[in-house]
Amino acid sequence: MSITYDDFRKLGIKIDMTRGKPSSEQLDLCSEPLANALKAGEFTSRDGIDCRNYGHALGLPEARELGADLLGVTAEQVVAVGNSSLELMHDAVAFAILHGMADGTPWRNAGDIAFLCPVPGYDRHFAICAALGVRMIPVPLTGNGPDMDFVEAQVAADPAIKGIWCVPLYSNPTGEIYSADTIRRLASMQTAAPDFRLFWDDAYRFHHLTQQKHTTLNMIEACAAAGHPDRALMFASLSKITIAGAALAFIASSRRNVDWWQRCSSVRTIGPDKLNQLRHVRFLRDRQTLEGLMAHHRALLRPKFDAVTTTFSEILADLPGVSWTDPQGGYFISLYTPDGLAQRTVALAAEAGIAMTPAGAAFPHGLDPRDRHLRVAPTFPALDEVKRAAQGIALSLRRAVEERG
Repeated sequence: MSITYDDFRKLGIKIDMTRGKPSSEQLDLCSEPLANALKAGEFTSRDGIDCRNYGHALGLPEARELGADLLGVTAEQVVAVGNSSLELMHDAVAFAILHGMADGTPWRNAGDIAFLCPVPGYDRHFAICAALGVRMIPVPLTGNGPDMDFVEAQVAADPAIKGIWCVPLYSNPTGEIYSADTIRRLASMQTAAPDFRLFWDDAYRFHHLTQQKHTTLNMIEACAAAGHPDRALMFASLSKITIAGAALAFIASSRRNVDWWQRCSSVRTIGPDKLNQLRHVRFLRDRQTLEGLMAHHRALLRPKFDAVTTTFSEILADLPGVSWTDPQGGYFISLYTPDGLAQRTVALAAEAGIAMTPAGAAFPHGLDPRDRHLRVAPTFPALDEVKRAAQGIALSLRRAVEERG
């Protein structure tokens, strides 16, 4: 190790590693093609729809077809709306609280509402629950998805449990890939709440970091085969594929749930941004085109992930109780400190000029009971900055270990 923590702190570095955002280079892949996807004065869709006007609350037909191609369902099972899948997840929970699901009464009538939360997990899922007064029950992850023995016991016994958050492929932040057995058990398990839902956040379906394109079982098909056709609500978006702030989001589910969504959402909208949908459809065209684009994303991202894991190996390999993930896809690396040192590591990193996601953010209410998990987000900074930040994070952890003695 050629540099100490004290030496590093004197460098006066300022690097933001707090969130998994696409880099400017990734955004550049699509900015010009999307801007040119529609000719001047072109507003009409394939079916003659004037995309400047109101209407088509479920999305343009061709946008729904694109979503169906990407998600492995029929167009009638897809809603193409909005920019962010997070918005759709929030609204789905809020709609259920206010109005109930298609097959139930308003969740608010029951008083207590709970969700199962696999951990470490996505902090914004947990923020939705916290904002809407939903009780959160942490669920351990196993490497193949949530601990299904725990999940099955909980949902069978407690009718207040109305849902579970799932990121089935390249999970945020652990890189978890749900096994076929886990998916089948989630689809078929008996629940005390008849209106229980799987909130299936398929955010990283195409975000491969290796040549191997991992896949998971189709959860909507699995639920239908198990006799629970309305159980899964699948969410996805193009936010980390095209333009993060101006993309296209999808919900996929049963026809009954699509009708439910339309009834609930019709109160707050007369239709989505169909011009944005049109330009995305014209640019992406189909799944093959999208996968070609994602190969360019992978070429930009893989060196950054390699830089982090290589640096961690060089600086941290000899420390007991320290480990990190080497994800096959997605946007994050999970770094595990010895118990009780995650918060101190973040504080030391901040003193050295590196802003990280707060320790505990991947747990409900930001409380990691072992204070050991850190989420590392290598995607946004330039490669040289990622290398330097990984060095600073590793040196900060090493200093935290040394302080303990």
